[in-house]
This record gives sequence, structure tokens and C-alpha cells, in this order.
Amino acid sequence: MGLTTVNLFHIRRKTLLKRFPLTHELYLRQALKRKKDKSYNFSTGILVFEDGTKFFGNGIGYEGNAIGEVCFNTSITGYQEIITDPSYSDQIINFTFPHIGNVGTNIEDNEADKTWVKGIILNCDITEPSNYRSVKKLDIWLKKRKIVGIFGLDTRTITNYIRDVGAPKGTIQFLKKGNHNFKDLLNKSRSWNGLIGLDLAKKVTCKKPYKWKSLKSWNKNKGYVKNKKIIYKIIAIDYGIKKNQLRCFSDINCSVTVVPANFPAEKIIKLKPDGVFLSNGPGDPAATGKYAIPIVRKLIKKKLPIFGICLGHQILSLALGAKTKKMPLGHRGANHPVKNLITNKVEITSQNHGFEVDLKSIPKQVKITHKSLFDGSIEGVEVKEKRLFSVQYHPEANPGPQDSKYLFEKFLNNIRKRKNG
Repeated sequence: MGLTTVNLFHIRRKTLLKRFPLTHELYLRQALKRKKDKSYNFSTGILVFEDGTKFFGNGIGYEGNAIGEVCFNTSITGYQEIITDPSYSDQIINFTFPHIGNVGTNIEDNEADKTWVKGIILNCDITEPSNYRSVKKLDIWLKKRKIVGIFGLDTRTITNYIRDVGAPKGTIQFLKKGNHNFKDLLNKSRSWNGLIGLDLAKKVTCKKPYKWKSLKSWNKNKGYVKNKKIIYKIIAIDYGIKKNQLRCFSDINCSVTVVPANFPAEKIIKLKPDGVFLSNGPGDPAATGKYAIPIVRKLIKKKLPIFGICLGHQILSLALGAKTKKMPLGHRGANHPVKNLITNKVEITSQNHGFEVDLKSIPKQVKITHKSLFDGSIEGVEVKEKRLFSVQYHPEANPGPQDSKYLFEKFLNNIRKRKNG
């Protein structure tokens, strides 16, 4: 009979019901209902996982299909910033918060000019926007950006499923006629190689250097205002950079020149920066590291202050001799507690990563500064005497709390120390 929604859960029912008795009992009943009611086969949206598990819903956004790693995000705000974060390249986001799209979209909250996410999964239909800044309904915005979406699914059940199987591959499809070819979608999910070994930074990075326009962080009364007081010069290596990281540098009186991920170290040095920033980004850090590590090591030899975030943290760690590995689930949300091992304070952080620095591989000269209170994974490292540090999470937020924004000031202090001898 093959792996259908129904018999898959009969096979694994004991395990699933033991872990998630309510959600999976509900899911099993829904699956049995689908088997009896053929109208489910005419749903305009479908999600098919690599093991044959499938969910039906209603399509939104762009009509077509997309393949990627299915992950979940627990944030309750900032869906536009999340969808436009380049770190989500080749991923399908399952939003656990039910009200996505309720404030519409605007022209200011995009974290990148181009969108790289493959698709989104929602619990509820998109309502009419209710926000004074909204200029376009999310459904129309998704369609314009060619992002496939689906709603009407039990996103909590999907989250439990992802937690059980661990970062599965899947295909999402929206067809107005509802004529889905299950076998074809299943083959698409199974044939995709996944994120391990995949260098996505080269896909999302800028094609040539450019200067950031020095806009500061959002001001409720003034919006984004340009900072005319520039003191320090930063070079940002773009592995998938977010605009709010650039705004945070404008907040501390820094001009930023953004360069491609493979921009030669010699050219960076010729630009005479006061410090170098390694941005966030998607994909396997070890794959990006093939060209990124030699660049960073040359910059370290020049004793330049370096600050890394997310993929930038992983690249810096690799350059210092550590190793990275794929996580079973990853961290994605805006409520992740991280302990600062230097101050013993807990910071609530925004996170989005599926790889981590391997704790067992950390060299002696590298100090672990932060750790996750969810799973104990490394969230920050430092080589103080060389003015090098990085964090796995996102201190620039957007969306999320700003408990860790002090790290930009820390980077600035390292620059001042170097300039003052």
C-alpha cells in the first residue's frame, strides 16, 4: 500500500502517542477522515515529507511547488523579517504562531532585497491587514516574490512531527485545480540532497561591494534616519547579511562597506578597515568554509578586530580550528535563553540556525562565552587577546528581543583598543 498518512501513523502510533498523546491522536483521526472523504484529494495545497507523510490545506501565494528542509519558527512577531532573512534559503518555514499576515507587509521591514525562502506553512487563513504601516496583503506579497504557501494545517502537529524525525526534507505545492501528483512530490522530497555539504552563501551574497546607506535602527516617530556622524570604518563580509545588522553599525557611528563572501583578504586589507564583520547566512558552514576560512585566517594575521554572527560565528570558529556539525532540529525563534558565561546573566535571544560549532572540537586558545539553556550548545566564543569574538544567535534581532545588542558596542570597544594601541 505504500507509506500513506494513515498507515505511517499506524506503524509508529505507539511511539508518537507516547510522546504527543493529544496532537497525534487528533492527527490520526484527521488522517482516517481523509481516507474516507475523497474531497480532501482536491485541496489546493499539500505538504509531502520524504517518508511519505502528507498534509493537506489551502494554497496561498505563488502557484507551484518548492522543495526544501522543513523547519519551524516559534516567533509571534516579525514574520516579514523572518521570511526575508537570507539564512532561510532552501527552507520551508512552519510558523507555530497562528496569526501570520494579520499586519500585512510594508516596504521597510524586509531584511534583504531578495527572498530566498522556499515556502511557508500557516495555521490560519491570512486576514485583512490591520496596521497603519501595511501596504500589501501577505498573500499578494508572497505571490510577487514567488513564494509557495499553504494554510489550514495543524502547525503544532507538524512541529511535533519535525521534532520526532529531525529536520525532514519536504515538498510544498499550491495548485488551484488541486490535481496533486503524490508520487511525484514524494520523489522530489526524496531526491533533494539536503543542506549538508551545501554552500548557499555563494548564492545569496552580493555580487559586488557596496556601501551601506548609514540608516539607523527604526525610530517610531522618524522611521529610518541616516547617521551623518561617521567615525569608524567596517568591512562586512556578506554570507547572507540582514539589513538590521547594518543599521546596528550605523547606530554606533560606523560606516559599512559590504563585500561578497569570496572577496579576497588582500582587497579587504587595502580598504583599511577598523574592523571586520562576518555576517549570518544559510547552508553548511564547512562547505562555505572552503573559501571563507583562508580569507578569515589572513585577516586574523593582520590583527584586525573581528565580530561574527550566526554563520559568521561558525566561519570564525572553523578558522580558529574548531569543527561544525548539523543539529537534529536547529534553533529558530525569538525566545531562546542563552547564558553569558562571563557575567552569569541570561539573555533572551533571537535565533535561526541548523548547524552548530562542535563542543568537542574547540581549541584550547578559544574561550566559550555563551551557551544555550535549551540544549547546552555553544552560543558564543572569544579569543580576547586577538580581539576576536562571535555569537551563534542574532543580537540585532528583527524580530526578537534586544538583550544582546551590547555586543555591537563590545566590537566597537575592540576597535578603539586597537586604534589606541
